[in-house]
Amino acid sequence: MDFIPSSIYLSMVDAKLRLEMGAEKMLSGILEPLREKYDYILIDTCPSLGTLTINALAAADEVIITVNPQLLAMMGMQDFLRTVVKIRKRINPGLGIAGILMTMCESRTKLCRVLTEEVTESFQEQIRVFETRIPSTVKVGESIYYSLPVAEYSPKASAGMAYRKFAKELVSYEG
Repeated sequence: MDFIPSSIYLSMVDAKLRLEMGAEKMLSGILEPLREKYDYILIDTCPSLGTLTINALAAADEVIITVNPQLLAMMGMQDFLRTVVKIRKRINPGLGIAGILMTMCESRTKLCRVLTEEVTESFQEQIRVFETRIPSTVKVGESIYYSLPVAEYSPKASAGMAYRKFAKELVSYEG
């Protein structure tokens, strides 16, 4: 497994990409020679729908939609789904949706339970909602600070264990 952490400098890349011709397909060209080397290439994007996120969607076979159970995030998910439809029409007709992954879940809060149920009820017929829930934990923030995956930074942290469980769920789903 290889890991390339994100950086604050990506915001400068995003701004420069907007000035390039064919910018939305740049990442596709970079990743194409790597497809045979890896079973999976995971691209963790920022929550905005900037040029880098569009690049990731243009290069992807499937997207895992991560949603934290907060009202604004739920509203943002609708915008994201509309963007996926546009990307399919204009750039990447093969883009699929692997499913929805609930993240930053505080299962002991009523809001988390209500919004998680709402997502499951609203989308279960069209989009798979993964059973794994990624809990909110300070270890995630710490791992980001140290530019390490949470499962590597703190293997026994609840979020790290949940991400490993999710990886198994995703692989078994694909079959």
